[in-house]
Amino acid sequence: MQDTDMPFLVLTRQGYDDLVARIRPAGARLRLNPGIASHDELARLRAEGADVEVLPAPLSPDRRGEVDAFLDASDGALWVERAAAQLPPPLPLPVTQAEAAQAPAAGRREALRQRLADTAGTFARQALRRLRVPGLGRQLMLLPYQGFGNARTLWIKGRVLDEVAFREQARDDSGWRNLVALYRRLEADEVPGARVTAQFQGRSYEAITDDGGYFTFEIAADPPLPGGAHRIELALPDARAPGGGPVTGVAEALVPAASARFGIISDIDDTVLWTNVTNKLNMALMLARTNAHTRKPFKGVAAFYRALRDGAGGNEANPVFYVSSSPWHLYGPLVDFMRLQGIPLGPLLLREIGLRDVFKLTKHGNHKLEKIELILRFYPGMQFVLIGDSGERDPEIYAEILRRHPGSVRMIYIRNVNPDPARIEALDRLIEETSSTGTQLVLAPDSVFAASHAAAEGLIQVDRLGAVRQDKREDEGKPAAN
Repeated sequence: MQDTDMPFLVLTRQGYDDLVARIRPAGARLRLNPGIASHDELARLRAEGADVEVLPAPLSPDRRGEVDAFLDASDGALWVERAAAQLPPPLPLPVTQAEAAQAPAAGRREALRQRLADTAGTFARQALRRLRVPGLGRQLMLLPYQGFGNARTLWIKGRVLDEVAFREQARDDSGWRNLVALYRRLEADEVPGARVTAQFQGRSYEAITDDGGYFTFEIAADPPLPGGAHRIELALPDARAPGGGPVTGVAEALVPAASARFGIISDIDDTVLWTNVTNKLNMALMLARTNAHTRKPFKGVAAFYRALRDGAGGNEANPVFYVSSSPWHLYGPLVDFMRLQGIPLGPLLLREIGLRDVFKLTKHGNHKLEKIELILRFYPGMQFVLIGDSGERDPEIYAEILRRHPGSVRMIYIRNVNPDPARIEALDRLIEETSSTGTQLVLAPDSVFAASHAAAEGLIQVDRLGAVRQDKREDEGKPAAN
């Protein structure tokens, strides 16, 4: 049992049932949506000493704006029921062999329904949280992503969230702990309408977060910037850190070195990291069951990308950019994965999507096309090597980029992950189309094949092929993710 002098805002019948089972009515203060409790239930609560108030109009738990407006107008702190739609779906628990043998099919189905109901109840019991204390504000956090730019302009993106302490994941984390960590990232509360300031070269800039809590800066540089990483100071002037000062953060933007001879733009899903993105269920299970320590890179990809970064000269510092349909929520785990695997780090341009959209079977081509166009806008004089896979639309997207910017594409490497004959035939047509422009689209079975071709084309040093082969052998020896 639980008691508190803080009022509860209860929005659904499920939340009501869970709450009355957990608190002592005497002294409890409840603010209820109309219609979720009967007159007799309300009378019984009041008779037992609860302070019960029925709201004059219903609040929709699915509309964050309505709930936020109510909280802003409330006098004092509140506990608020988290919308059921925002909770992750319960996972079916396995049925033992003994249970399967002893129960008929109908009984097994009923047992599974009961186990699912029990799991849903576990989530419901966790569905209350302290949301905010009006007057003091929420504890906010700045989450900057690595930016990029040229000598004259820097591009910075980030997000403002309710502070959530993301626990570091470990190699021996269970599937359940991986799922909880993934859900916490996907469900993190965005803060729209927050004022963000940036300081660089003695000048100030200001942005307002959008409905997803995202902010973007394009910062003019004067004098021009040399190659390397440049730091931009960020702050939330209207929020306060625990010590009383403003919430601050630091963003970094990469300006390519003068030695860079070309850039690399790579997909992530099924190009760098095995995700089985063509099968959304398998992709969801992979994300839920693994973390940065246990996910599998494609064999040899780390050494191949390091060779491209270093170039034929050995120290060219060619910039690497990653464009993916994965949500920004996974930025941290993806960076951790690349760092652990020795894959060259670079700006990641991910996708702004909500929790419900993560595994939808939707076309993501427009997102990738727009992000690649953004990169090319900053480097009009640089050629790029484009790397993707055949699972979704990477070849078609890259071919469109070649049509729009024929002088900007040096080479296209496509990892063949889709053996469907119709898909292979479509790729053959694209290979023929691109060859007429003087740019090659190479369908590569693995990183060693792509590296051998890149060495022959003068993109990497020939003596780096041994490192790619060795990297592939080491990856083949690693245990698969469970």
